[in-house]
Amino acid sequence: MAAKTAGLQTHIWNNNLKSIGLLGFYPFLILGIVWAIGAALSFVGAPNNQSAITLGNNIVANYWPLVLSGVAVWFVGSYFFHTKMVRKLSHSHPVTRKDEPALYNLLENLCITAGMKMPRLEIIETHARNAFASGIDDKSFTVTVTRGLLQSLSKDEVEGVLAHELTHIQNRDVRLLIITIIFTGMIGFAAQMAWSQVRYGLLVRRRSNNMGSNNNKGNGMIIFLIILAVLWIGYFATLFTRFALSRRREYMADGGAVQLTRNPDAMMRALMRIAGKDQIPKMPGDVAMMCIENRVPFMGLFATHPPIENRIKILSETTGFSIPDLPQLKPFYAPRVERKDALIAPQDKRDNWVTRQRFKKRRTANPWK
Repeated sequence: MAAKTAGLQTHIWNNNLKSIGLLGFYPFLILGIVWAIGAALSFVGAPNNQSAITLGNNIVANYWPLVLSGVAVWFVGSYFFHTKMVRKLSHSHPVTRKDEPALYNLLENLCITAGMKMPRLEIIETHARNAFASGIDDKSFTVTVTRGLLQSLSKDEVEGVLAHELTHIQNRDVRLLIITIIFTGMIGFAAQMAWSQVRYGLLVRRRSNNMGSNNNKGNGMIIFLIILAVLWIGYFATLFTRFALSRRREYMADGGAVQLTRNPDAMMRALMRIAGKDQIPKMPGDVAMMCIENRVPFMGLFATHPPIENRIKILSETTGFSIPDLPQLKPFYAPRVERKDALIAPQDKRDNWVTRQRFKKRRTANPWK
């Protein structure tokens, strides 16, 4: 038990160190990108290695306060608005005890057991079965679940998923993930803007040539292409920070969930029901990386989660519980009662998912009644 506690504390300490390291790394990466752009542009104008290096050095020396100020503004803005950013990207909406009493009470009881502050609770109206935690401090920590998860898992299985996400919060995994996403997004956004300019410039140039224009925009396109290339190189450099996000975090969160709920059977059943049905439509890869399961590698290259079969096997081996068969479920909530103002027509049998139109009507109603 002492060894396990020491291992967990080491994991938390490593996450805190990585967070600090990434915060210190990204400003230097931005300065490096600025230097590379200046040097490359100088080399295009006068192909001389010495002049290119000199110009790059001069740009960094003269404009580093402006660059670092821009990084600081981006970080401060992300610090205060990252919850809204994640909500926008994931298409989730916040819920209260009045909206989802059973789910809210389940999460609250787990927080009391864990001795931690209650995070915010949000739901994504989709048939997919998934959940994730986000935030960087007690004021912004959030647990988000999908409607499909709630309607496809039993109460004790949902409890295991919630405990898994609370463990991510306790282990500071979510803080490290959010920091990575914030800065990767900054460089990726700049790269996308440059690419848009290049495509627009090429389109305008082609149309101008078709109309007989003699305007020569070749140099401008070369400059934009250089900026685009440097930004994309910088963006891919940030992707290597994915390797700082050990997939071991999922094993530890699974173990933490079992330790919190004392129910390894339910945790294994939850993973079995989520497997293969985790993909949330239009979910960005950065946010999918935070989910309890994400079977699609990031950009087709980086596996963000260990195979779910391995996670179930390890839970079985470490707890001594056999891998369970999936029983027929009792619904987590009572079936919907037909009313005159029912949100779903009685003839509509598809009660395991919610369309965007129905979601708009459900903002102020309890969908489980």
